[in-house]
Amino acid sequence: MKELEERIRKDGRVLGKDVLKVDSFLNHQVDPMLMERMGEEFYNHFKDAGINKILTVESSGIAPAVMTGLKFQVPVVFARKHKSVTLTDDLYTSEVYSFTKKTSNHISIDKRFLSKDDTVLIIDDFLANGQAVNGLDTIIEDAGATLAGIGIVIEKSFQKGRQLIDKSGTPIYSLARIKAFENGQVVFQDEEE
Repeated sequence: MKELEERIRKDGRVLGKDVLKVDSFLNHQVDPMLMERMGEEFYNHFKDAGINKILTVESSGIAPAVMTGLKFQVPVVFARKHKSVTLTDDLYTSEVYSFTKKTSNHISIDKRFLSKDDTVLIIDDFLANGQAVNGLDTIIEDAGATLAGIGIVIEKSFQKGRQLIDKSGTPIYSLARIKAFENGQVVFQDEEE
């Protein structure tokens, strides 16, 4: 998605060797018009997959997931990272390690919102090491649901997440694929790579 790549070049900030900060449009301040176009892009790619539910992890995946759900006209479910008094014990859970935050979180979804009758599309903001996708996949399997595909806003192809998903055979579509960070700049992967 060229528009997203241009926005990353303009407003993204490379921190160190493996972190991209996109808080001006994706995960602190949200550009709703860009999110809408992302949702449409994911819809166009997966529209024939029989999707009846969108799944993500709070919080940065919520905006693109909601816009994707709007295009599909299906519910969006997000895995909670923190247990609250409103969550019961009737949950699907999985552990997810965040390399950016250097912490592990137990993510959970109320069993009322995911079942064997669901065909799921995962939408997430970043794919780096594949931990969030793996955690969501565990929950999908526990629910007996079907994982139809994975939509990623920004993929860091130089990390191992894509390789893990490719081994599973699950269809994946990333809107922007980053090959490397060089001299503080983002280098995008060519479409044919």
